[in-house]
Amino acid sequence: MSNPASPPAGRLLDQGYELTFPPGFRWGAATAAYQIEGAAAEGGRTPSIWDTFSHTEGRTVAGHTGDVACDHYHRMPEDVRLMADLGLTSYRFSISWPRVQPGGSGPANQAGLDFYRRLVDELLAHGIEPWLTLYHWDLPQPLEDAGGWPARDTAGRFADYAQLVADALGDRVRHFTTLNEPWCSAFLGYGSGAHAPGRSDGADAVRAGHHLMLGHGLAVQALRAARPEAHLGITLNLYPVTPATDSPADAEAARRIDALANRFFLDPVLRGAYPADLPGDLRQVTDFGHVRDGDLALIAAPLDMVGINYYSRYVVAAPVSGTGPDAYWRAPSCWPGSEDVRFVTRGVPVTDMGWEIDAPGLVETLERVHRDYTDLPLYITENGAAFVDAVVDGRVDDPDRLAYLDAHLRAAHAAIRAGVPLKGYFAWSLMDNFEWAWGYTKRFGLVHVDYDSQARIPKSSARWYAEVIRRNGLAAQ
Repeated sequence: MSNPASPPAGRLLDQGYELTFPPGFRWGAATAAYQIEGAAAEGGRTPSIWDTFSHTEGRTVAGHTGDVACDHYHRMPEDVRLMADLGLTSYRFSISWPRVQPGGSGPANQAGLDFYRRLVDELLAHGIEPWLTLYHWDLPQPLEDAGGWPARDTAGRFADYAQLVADALGDRVRHFTTLNEPWCSAFLGYGSGAHAPGRSDGADAVRAGHHLMLGHGLAVQALRAARPEAHLGITLNLYPVTPATDSPADAEAARRIDALANRFFLDPVLRGAYPADLPGDLRQVTDFGHVRDGDLALIAAPLDMVGINYYSRYVVAAPVSGTGPDAYWRAPSCWPGSEDVRFVTRGVPVTDMGWEIDAPGLVETLERVHRDYTDLPLYITENGAAFVDAVVDGRVDDPDRLAYLDAHLRAAHAAIRAGVPLKGYFAWSLMDNFEWAWGYTKRFGLVHVDYDSQARIPKSSARWYAEVIRRNGLAAQ
């Protein structure tokens, strides 16, 4: 579908920069509260599921926790100055739910809100637009003890929390994202158990996914009532899913994974219905009895934007001959009902996470969302790569990350040229941080962090990105 508001291609070219982005394109970087803030027990903050998970033996690499992380809670002004030095026009951050509402219910913790008030004020003073994410995986532990996201009541608690944040910050924050990557919260948190809270039950994962989306819809409702002028959205991690061969069996495997990875969330949020093929795929997992009348209408509440997190492509193959789902049934999996599908590699370059580098997949993803789902403005709310970095003579040169970002920004530009209403790009991440179950062993940042001294060093990719922002474009190759 075309978008009459998209700029003509000629407006993307000027000043000798072959790939110039549209005027007003937002340039940002992103972080998440538990990954950078630290101060885990300060200012009235209480434990989240990630505090509990990371303090449980064997859950994270080397027992790493987010207790200190990047100490952003104490170093926030310094970090905002770094953003300003890079020329960021927008900063995407998340609110720590247990810092703002200890226990997940009841009145707001004003000390927690004060931290975010200071952050927002500091951003605005430096000309940086705050983009606020309500939930980036840090469910208050008491809500998990009461059932977590598989329990319907958690969706209502999330809406109450959204109301508290809107009342406190909505006068200065225009852009709100409800959820970050609900697939991860549901299927890694309650399916495979690789993420907090570490539970492994396929039916719970499916229920969690539904209640996350229900919480999103209820939060949109609350935010609209509190701040009618706000721009509201959700952020989904999306992947092109490609069959390993042109065989019908591999095509069927790709359909099944696409249903769980992408359409499980895209269809309810943007079409108001689950994919027609999904209940059949999940018939041994759930009967969808947790879905009540009116839920899907709430989930499909009108939005102002859609955020897309893109990192790689899935290439999948049919189960090994002679096996079936029953052979995998009791193994913890983030793919309930499709545990037997094989994920294959193609021998292409990968990041330090082992994720294939596939910039064309970003174009496919953006075009698909625009073509099949919505004319809404789209934003790349996360894109980046982990590589092994080293400090040499006070510098960090990271050519692999720079090349990754360059390739994906060229892909983003190609999507704009094709008519996709892409309005902004947020690099992941502003700085190295606590990378969930990988602890501090994986570095995604534009800025290097020495976790002992907390010294920050902008990497060569950061200096390059600052020039991209200044030019609003990429040099000709």
